[in-house]
Amino acid sequence: MIEVGVKDLGRTQYEGVFHAMKAFTASRTETTPDEIWLTEHEPVFTQGQAGKAEHLLAPGSIPVVQTDRGGQVTYHGPGQIVGYLMFDLKRLGVSVRGLVTGIEEAVVSLLVDYGIVAAPRADAPGVYVGGAKIAALGLRVRRGCSYHGLALNVCMDLEPFSRINPCGLLDMQVTQVCDLGGPEDLGAVRSLLLDKLARAYSIRFRTLDS
Repeated sequence: MIEVGVKDLGRTQYEGVFHAMKAFTASRTETTPDEIWLTEHEPVFTQGQAGKAEHLLAPGSIPVVQTDRGGQVTYHGPGQIVGYLMFDLKRLGVSVRGLVTGIEEAVVSLLVDYGIVAAPRADAPGVYVGGAKIAALGLRVRRGCSYHGLALNVCMDLEPFSRINPCGLLDMQVTQVCDLGGPEDLGAVRSLLLDKLARAYSIRFRTLDS
């Protein structure tokens, strides 16, 4: 079973983590162990590689950062778990589609444990509850290795999502775990998310120093 290192970065500014995961991916070799980084970002809008400006409706004072992931614009802020999956896909034995499916299945399974019925959508990556988005996905694969990842809304201020078309979807509503009967405690949700990801990819985790 493949062992994956886990770093809990705590509260971070987006740009520093973005550059760090790009550097990690650029410098890794065939023997570099895979890692998952977990964080909460300070408020930020991030644009995907092909992001369209018209989906940024009224960002106001929240910074907008251009990234190299797939997808359109999304929001990150305190109370949201962001997980960056830096995997060697060949070593893990998954395709890009399999990577996406694994994330979606892990989040759906996590929500089921909290009595929340959720599902992915064939036309828009992510996880949805009754038509409202609860988790966003955005990935990049370079030389067979992934980075970027997922954002799960746990207990946050959802207002900034009204300033964008989330992931480029018009009139898309956004929801979160704590509003659907789940816990407010990010630590509990984070631990369960790791358990579900481990099951989805048949991996085990070890904790790394941040």
